[in-house]
Amino acid sequence: MWIEDWAPSAACRQASPDALFVRGAEQNKAKQLCTGCPVRTECLAEALDNQIEWGVWGGMTERERRALLRRRPNASWRAVLEAARESGQKVSANA
Repeated sequence: MWIEDWAPSAACRQASPDALFVRGAEQNKAKQLCTGCPVRTECLAEALDNQIEWGVWGGMTERERRALLRRRPNASWRAVLEAARESGQKVSANA
């Protein structure tokens, strides 16, 4: 089930926004906030579909999201991620 208004359910909603907009090794800590988030997929789709360039979104860094966007520049990421979730597949920047 896709959650349209996903932000209020995000695991990071209690964190400082600055915690998600970091560089280098700090990004790994930021990505940990996304682990187990109930709306991780919706968050990632938002960032990809809107080509958000900064911060960790849906457990992916800017670099990881750019790799996905290069592979499928015209994709509807909501559709891709929703289908992957329904089929139990994982979308990876390295695949």
